[in-house]
Amino acid sequence: MTTEDFADRLFKAALGTIDLLSVHIGDRLGWYRALAAGPADAAELTVRAGGHERYAREWLEQQAATGILEVAPDGRFVLPKGAAEVLTDESSLAYLAPLARMLTGTAVHMPALLDAYRSGGGVGWATFGADVRESQADMNRPWFEHALPDALAGVPALDAVLRRPGARIADLGCGAGWSSIALGRAYPEAMVEGVDIDAPSIVLAERNAAAAGLAGRVSFHRGDAALLLGDGRYDAVFAFECVHDMPRPVDTLAVARRAIVPGGAVVIMDEAVGESFTAPADDVERLMYGFSLLICLPDGMSDRPSAATGTVMRPDTLRRYAREAGFADIEILPIQDFGFWRFYQLIP
Repeated sequence: MTTEDFADRLFKAALGTIDLLSVHIGDRLGWYRALAAGPADAAELTVRAGGHERYAREWLEQQAATGILEVAPDGRFVLPKGAAEVLTDESSLAYLAPLARMLTGTAVHMPALLDAYRSGGGVGWATFGADVRESQADMNRPWFEHALPDALAGVPALDAVLRRPGARIADLGCGAGWSSIALGRAYPEAMVEGVDIDAPSIVLAERNAAAAGLAGRVSFHRGDAALLLGDGRYDAVFAFECVHDMPRPVDTLAVARRAIVPGGAVVIMDEAVGESFTAPADDVERLMYGFSLLICLPDGMSDRPSAATGTVMRPDTLRRYAREAGFADIEILPIQDFGFWRFYQLIP
């Protein structure tokens, strides 16, 4: 790569960063949703959604200059249908506005991240705050609600376990509860118990389950995997996109193995990264390394001792953790085209 090529790459990255930050502004101020209702100029936009008219005018012009908005013949600004789905439709699998919120919410913690990089310390999940916590939940929600039921139904042996009358299902690292809620909806005879160490996430999960009408059958508990070793055992234990964040994943998987009934299932959903490191990598791998640098590795290293896994947890790494936890092996389940993720079942 020549000097000019790399300078051009960095310049384009700066433009992308500006787009991302401007999307965050429009998302958090509700301006995209206001534009989804119809074209607007700055005055109309602020009447609909609030904000300061001068800032709104600058934002509208920037959004049109960068190609997100279009300009109507009367000079008002239009949000195209495709962009509206990506930026405002919380039920769409293409909904990516939370991605801007997550990365912006991470960037404000750069001083703490630099300190961690210098000292070998960490930046815990709670430190990142509501924007990062809620953006992850919002971005995963459509996949859990619309894709997870069919994905699990497409694995007959696993589906049969989940359909056992009175099945008891645990959801480790449940976050805001959308995975637990999806399991509860898909398997109406099951009891689902979500577990997470993050107190604000549990509050969100309880509120979401109540709004979904599942508060009696989907419950949530603050704590770690040790809660599974209480008064009963589980037909299935799930861990959606969280094992790579855990400081001691082997301990968690060992608890899951002890907590399931004979013939039960332990299923891990984690990032669909490559089998091995390659450079240059594809876009998914690049994105996952970005999450790892900014969120997951610092989070995992915020508690000691730590496996310091990071987001890019390759299959062989999970296989090693599973074997150290007492499992014989892992199996990659035949679930395709499920966002950025891969499903594993741990073999007793």
